[in-house]
Amino acid sequence: MSQAKAAKARYSTIAIIGKRDDARAAETLRSVATALLARRQAGQIAAVLAPDANRPEMPGLDVEFLPMGALASRSDLAIVVGGDGTLLGAGRALAPHGVPILGVNQGRLGFMVDVLPEDLNETLDAVLGGDLPVEERLLLEATLRRADTSNLPLLHAVNDVVVRNQASIRMLEFETWLDGEFISQHRADGIVVATPTGSTAYALSGGGPVLHPSLHAVALVPICPHTLSDRPIVVPAGGTIRIVLRGEVSGVSVTCDGQVSVTLDAGDSVEVTSSPHRLRLIHPRNYSFFELLRNKLHWGRGPGGAERL
Repeated sequence: MSQAKAAKARYSTIAIIGKRDDARAAETLRSVATALLARRQAGQIAAVLAPDANRPEMPGLDVEFLPMGALASRSDLAIVVGGDGTLLGAGRALAPHGVPILGVNQGRLGFMVDVLPEDLNETLDAVLGGDLPVEERLLLEATLRRADTSNLPLLHAVNDVVVRNQASIRMLEFETWLDGEFISQHRADGIVVATPTGSTAYALSGGGPVLHPSLHAVALVPICPHTLSDRPIVVPAGGTIRIVLRGEVSGVSVTCDGQVSVTLDAGDSVEVTSSPHRLRLIHPRNYSFFELLRNKLHWGRGPGGAERL
């Protein structure tokens, strides 16, 4: 079996995910569904699925609506329409099932949703033809261990796991450990544990380094530390990072990707490890991470967008 035919078979059941209550995204979602249905009639795919968000279905389109869990388990490929935030939510749900994601940009920055709506048909042909590879990226798991020895279920993060004080300007006191070895004691507003994917998000705003997506590493970035020598550090992703709260605690939470949040108490700790699952992304032709940095962060450009020599 050729590589192209194998890809066609693998991507026979395709999910489309996006905010149907957003007018721009809804229009593009409908265009995606129409394009997929045309290819289904041509025998290229078998089924088109969408998440059931308790909203009116797409009139006139033969799309099956499912709860997200069922959608993730049945899909071979997901097309996410929206911004990076929409993809983050979809990524956490789809990664445990190994579903690759193609992101169509209807947001603002678009670091991960990198297909333009006007390029959709060409990109779909390339995906279904097996011409675009799947890139695998690190995913994090966070476990909250209560001081009373109870544990909360695993939380997943594509970008970052953040511990910070949400309620006041009081600094947190906490320790960081790696595989049982003490790293440091901190006084700061919190800390960001970022994947390479998340290194261009909140961690970057906090002065953290940009990590290439292929790296198996995470960045520990203190948020506004009291001591200026308390700098970000990059550590291997294979270990267990432990963040332990000390002193008085009020309004502190651990948040994954800025979307899932749990309140912390004094003596609680958060353990962050790399997930056995990976975020699987498909990019358009001629994708370049460095070009993305130049275009989105304006690296290497002078005033007015002129290239620096």
